[in-house]
Amino acid sequence: MDELIISVSGLRGIVGPLLTPIVAAEYVASFLAQLPQRGPIVVSRDGRQSGAMLASAVGSAVMAMGFDWVDAGVAATPTTGVLVRTQQAVAGIQISASHNPIPYNGIKLFGRDGRVIPASLGQQVSARYHAKSFQWQTTENLGRRFELAETVAEHLKLVLATVDVATIQQQKYKIILDSNHGAGGILGQQLLEALGCDVEVIGDSPDGQFAHPPEPTRQNLGSMMTRAKQQSADAVFCQDPDADRLAIIDGNGEYIGEEYTVALCLRNRLESTQGVVVTNCSTSRMAADIACEFGSRLVLSAVGEANVTDSMLQHNAVYGGEGNGGPIDPRVGYVRDSFVGMAQVLDLMARTSKSIQELVNKLPQYEIHKTTVEIDRAKIAELFEAISNRFKDASISKQDGLRLDWNDAWLLVRASNTEPIVRAVAESKSLSRSQALCQAVAELAGR
Repeated sequence: MDELIISVSGLRGIVGPLLTPIVAAEYVASFLAQLPQRGPIVVSRDGRQSGAMLASAVGSAVMAMGFDWVDAGVAATPTTGVLVRTQQAVAGIQISASHNPIPYNGIKLFGRDGRVIPASLGQQVSARYHAKSFQWQTTENLGRRFELAETVAEHLKLVLATVDVATIQQQKYKIILDSNHGAGGILGQQLLEALGCDVEVIGDSPDGQFAHPPEPTRQNLGSMMTRAKQQSADAVFCQDPDADRLAIIDGNGEYIGEEYTVALCLRNRLESTQGVVVTNCSTSRMAADIACEFGSRLVLSAVGEANVTDSMLQHNAVYGGEGNGGPIDPRVGYVRDSFVGMAQVLDLMARTSKSIQELVNKLPQYEIHKTTVEIDRAKIAELFEAISNRFKDASISKQDGLRLDWNDAWLLVRASNTEPIVRAVAESKSLSRSQALCQAVAELAGR
């Protein structure tokens, strides 16, 4: 990545060449300049080696803009959302590059409601940043710094309140938590111990020295799959560096994947409370099937956490999430949350007396295939038209890129904001059909 990526809710890039202290300070200043009132700003980071440096720059910018800097140190992204609310802050700033490699870092912006800012506000921040439309304060108007000594207690309380703690405690599950030297081990260990688990934490030191590539995908978690079998664990919970995503490995050492995290949590929630559910349009159809099974309605949003939470609020949803392992439970907060995922999967296991393997086997079975296709950006509209003409039997949505739906399959094609490519994702009952749908996109793009 040779340029800074600025999205609707933040930015990220390689530290040094792209993301500098000056960039961080000016971007944060652009955000704070449009807040309607002064007040405390929660600043946290995910444990990367560059995090302390950027936190100093961000905190200095907060004070230089006349706001008080509430320094939360290393904290998970969903914890930051909780802290914004409990500290009655007017905003929050999380320093994290999520699943990107060690050279990267980034900034994620939170509103006073403790959720990632919506797209409309993010676009304003970006415009103000490029125009350098902000003004530093003079000495008499500078903010102050406050350090938080306790950061996870309220988040822990909220997560535990969503599950039957006593029933889980009786099971005495053996759990391996792979925090991979990110921010997740801080609360993760406390949560699992509070649930009566025998816990082994791998990579509990939040220093950003990842023991394996940080995205919790199958190809990156081979050592954890082996460890699950060697240790006879009931489950391995694998977090990304800022702990808003959760992948699961079962007791047989099988990677069941991030898509199943939301599906299992959704089943757990809808068994007791029915209502509207929101997932993004790239999430497995398992969510739709589960919602239908329990007399609930699924609403699809555009891809992106901010879009999911906007739709959840609009529809008063009882649950939401993204298929990248990010359940969103409004009882805890409108942020993807790996701790919610761990607790609620254990709750489902305990209530049903079933293993993860057994629970997964009861879920609807689909096969997802993903690919990228190089294409000149000027030809993307032409490609979308060609795809629509090729698959006239499908229902079509242009909510986010181009999505085609059949009774038993779907295909989503979205253009990258930063590269001359489109990303194609297909899901059906068979891997061969999913692959064929993606291949069709590649063929049409190559004409």
